[in-house]
Amino acid sequence: MEQARTALAERIAEQRRGVGDPRALVGEMRRSVLLVPTAGGGLWSARSGGVRWICGFTDEAALTRFALLHASGDQPMDYAALLGARIVDEVVPSLDEPAGLAVDIATEDGSMFFPPVVGIVPDGVAVDSGEAEEGRGHGR
Repeated sequence: MEQARTALAERIAEQRRGVGDPRALVGEMRRSVLLVPTAGGGLWSARSGGVRWICGFTDEAALTRFALLHASGDQPMDYAALLGARIVDEVVPSLDEPAGLAVDIATEDGSMFFPPVVGIVPDGVAVDSGEAEEGRGHGR
């Protein structure tokens, strides 16, 4: 039996079809609880294109798809359940480097990236705000 999609997964699907409202997508991401794998005492992330991407998943099925590719052997993958707003408002600024949120990266035709830009992350760490470089290196 297939699990019903979360509201965020539905908004992502709409956006990928070209019919969604980007502001509604960001709002849904902020309200959604995401499952974020943990490793080495921190949140699992990947670097690509000069950005550190925190990887979050909309449900256990999406996390399982990721775990099949990245978990070691038959060990369960530990994760934290975090509100999207907490990830982009608190975690991203604490990283002291350009960072964003990648959602459902192991879901074919279902992933979405929320880059470190104004309107998604705080202006002080958004790469397009002009404030990001000025604020770097001050204990964040």
